[in-house]
Amino acid sequence: MNYYAPLTSENGFFEGHDPYELIERYGSPLYVYNEKILRQKCVEMKKLLKHKNFKVHYSVKANGNIELLKIIKNESVNVDAVSHGEIYIEKNAGFCSSQILFVGNNLTRAEMSAVINEGVRISVDSLSQLKQFGEINKGGEVIVRINPGFGSGHHQKVITAGNYTKFGISYTDCSKIKEIADSYGLKIIGLNMHIGSLFHDKDIYISSIKILLSALNEFPEAYIFDLGGGFGVSYNKIEGVKDHDLSKLFRHVDKLIRDWSLSNDRKLEIIIEPGRYISAECGVLLGTVSSIKSNYMQKYIGTDIGFNVIARTAMYDAYHDIEVYRKKIPGTNHRISFEKCNIVGNICETGDYIAKDKLLPSITEGDLIGVMSAGAYGFSMSSNYNGRLRPAEILIGRNKNVRLIRKRETFEQLMNNF
Repeated sequence: MNYYAPLTSENGFFEGHDPYELIERYGSPLYVYNEKILRQKCVEMKKLLKHKNFKVHYSVKANGNIELLKIIKNESVNVDAVSHGEIYIEKNAGFCSSQILFVGNNLTRAEMSAVINEGVRISVDSLSQLKQFGEINKGGEVIVRINPGFGSGHHQKVITAGNYTKFGISYTDCSKIKEIADSYGLKIIGLNMHIGSLFHDKDIYISSIKILLSALNEFPEAYIFDLGGGFGVSYNKIEGVKDHDLSKLFRHVDKLIRDWSLSNDRKLEIIIEPGRYISAECGVLLGTVSSIKSNYMQKYIGTDIGFNVIARTAMYDAYHDIEVYRKKIPGTNHRISFEKCNIVGNICETGDYIAKDKLLPSITEGDLIGVMSAGAYGFSMSSNYNGRLRPAEILIGRNKNVRLIRKRETFEQLMNNF
């Protein structure tokens, strides 16, 4: 079965299951998740801080499959929501209101009212949203998202703090926050931040925490200190790039918070909001090679993995490790030769690619492609663009059994809302 698979062979991702048999049973393309890896990542996050009141809230926008959420809940990890729809999904997965933190952005009055009625903690990220919250829920409790003035992330589109982002209230506007809160009798119970997704600059993160702690001095009733998420994983492990040492980073974070708490005689509830770090590496996207062509000195490997299935590469120029699988024919030996190629999908746009100028084993029609670390912002960003169907999702359990956790779409479902 295995032709070239350094990652899945090393960590036993498929737990002995043949990718070809999975594709034959559930169709191509196919999202495959590993329960053991998902649980392991939850445990890692919970150990980041030794603080008594430390809570991990998984950012559901990364992957909201209800069966994965049930596992995350079983690991005593709470959740974030960014829409009323996510709250609906989370409650169907078994989370109660007290386990949900809503981190909203540009809500309509109707959505704000609906979220308030859900009884969850709410964070607002603009002065106008704070005012709207006060008009609807006078005397209510609210968390405020602070923009510390600088951010970091793997792409400009996912930097969520600094001078060029829609998110957060400037840390210089604390007096305006208090003025609006006083006007409506609101209680500011916490502050939160988020500097960006897959950020690499640890110094910016530490500096942002220092600014948030300074802003906390302006709100004596606040006890929630939300450090956000955005913690990255390595997407190029084949080249030996390791994940960042978050334990080392959070030893520094822990000291900052403890020193502040001692100096201010205030106990805090610490929250982090990881999404990608928990779900990315538990997922692999399988697809089938359907055509091979050369155009003006460029080789293209055509697959059924379009950007309707995984949008990260087209939207963010994101990198994913790629594995190649070929059926083993008895009595034959495959000699591995490598060549540069472009892995592309079946969407009618030039930007529909998975990898550019990538050195891979020579690929033939019928081979399978594995897109590594596809468990975050994969299915959750998928669509029916070009009239394409979204794939099935399956889970390899701790007992190594495989079960379907989302059915592949049908053509009939494309007409559901007409």
